[in-house]
Amino acid sequence: MTLTNFSEGESTLIISAKKGDEESGEFSATTASTGALSRTTQTTDRSDEFPIDGGFEGWTCVIGGWFALFATFGWLNSMGLFQTYYEAVLLSSYSASSISWIFTTQLFLMWAGGALFGRIVDTYGTKYIAIVCTIACTFFVAMLSLSTEYYQIFLTQGVGFGLAASGLFSCGIVSTGQFFHKRKALALGIVLAGSSTGGVIHPIYLHFLIPKIGFPNAIRVNALVIASCGVVSCFLMRTRLPEKEWDPKAKFLDFALFRQRIFAVYCLGTFFVVYGLFSTWNYLPTMSLRHKFSDSLAIYTIVILNGSSIIGRILPAYLADRFGRWNSISIVSLMNAILLLAFWLPLEGNPNTTHAQVFALSAMAGFATGACISVFMPCVAELGPVESLGTRFGMYQTVIGFGGLTSLPIQGALIPQDHGSFSHLIIFSSVCILGGSMIISLARMLRVGFKLRG
Repeated sequence: MTLTNFSEGESTLIISAKKGDEESGEFSATTASTGALSRTTQTTDRSDEFPIDGGFEGWTCVIGGWFALFATFGWLNSMGLFQTYYEAVLLSSYSASSISWIFTTQLFLMWAGGALFGRIVDTYGTKYIAIVCTIACTFFVAMLSLSTEYYQIFLTQGVGFGLAASGLFSCGIVSTGQFFHKRKALALGIVLAGSSTGGVIHPIYLHFLIPKIGFPNAIRVNALVIASCGVVSCFLMRTRLPEKEWDPKAKFLDFALFRQRIFAVYCLGTFFVVYGLFSTWNYLPTMSLRHKFSDSLAIYTIVILNGSSIIGRILPAYLADRFGRWNSISIVSLMNAILLLAFWLPLEGNPNTTHAQVFALSAMAGFATGACISVFMPCVAELGPVESLGTRFGMYQTVIGFGGLTSLPIQGALIPQDHGSFSHLIIFSSVCILGGSMIISLARMLRVGFKLRG
């Protein structure tokens, strides 16, 4: 362990693990606060007492995290179905941009809530947070079934469920991250694939149930499914580190993390990538309807997006563990920008676009966005010790949350400017992702330099 003092009076702790760990940078961290220095010194020495890289408990957490993501982000990934239904039936007097605020608020709270729940999970583990958040998620979905006004839907689906789901999501990510080292990206990719699987299954049964039993009863069935998945996750998730005493001096929002240059640059790049990343998920079904798709076919664009995203979250994560997580995130973020410009933009401008072309675009977009999401978090995990994983994830998720907060409404507002065309939306999203991918590539250079594997 080496302690270097700088002239500015800051203290930097460089924690060097064993040679096998050092290659992946798992325990390399820079902490610019002397208060954080003492805490990091204590916890890092203790981390060697625990086995890492899976085991029975680790893979059990992967399964539990998968169910947690199925119930939370899997439901959010159905936003295309809700956007289409609200525009046509329940909230037909509101614009697409106004309706999208429901989902962008939900997205923001599900990500940004990690700053609140991450530190709690670091201190007390997942048990109590998972139980409380499962109950809250079920309650707010049940309340959605009784909602008929915009503000009611906004409060239940956007605010209430978004915040509750953030806690369950944080439990799934942190518990898995604590058990894995060399296969961390693969393990987290499998967990995140739960959200894609939910994005496949939730829209299908809701699409068939809503015409038969009505929207309120279909949502009640939805609440039962979410509750069941939450209960399973509560039984399976755990943390491998012991509970700690609550430190009243510690902060929920640890802005000192942004003094770490690599973390700050990576967060900035991710912010811009996220600003354009979810455009296909929310607006591709609506574009399909404008290209004379039936309602049933438009819904299947969501299913294909999520189905291909399952592969996108697992295969690139596996390759990231083998060839470098920073290489992977740099490549897949750039791939998303190219996809929008080279494929979506030409299809949007072509009045003779076929169903097969739109479905192919859905498959490629699902794979590309899934790849991005699966490698986001493992890169953050490398930038510090496992004991502060929840706090570090939480601060990173907050940045992503702000990226998602205004992106969808801005994209929705761009549609009428081009007489109903999606061209401005596509160009805006592409430029954001392209700029973000360049900044992420800079973070990669700062992290691994010119090494091929990184």
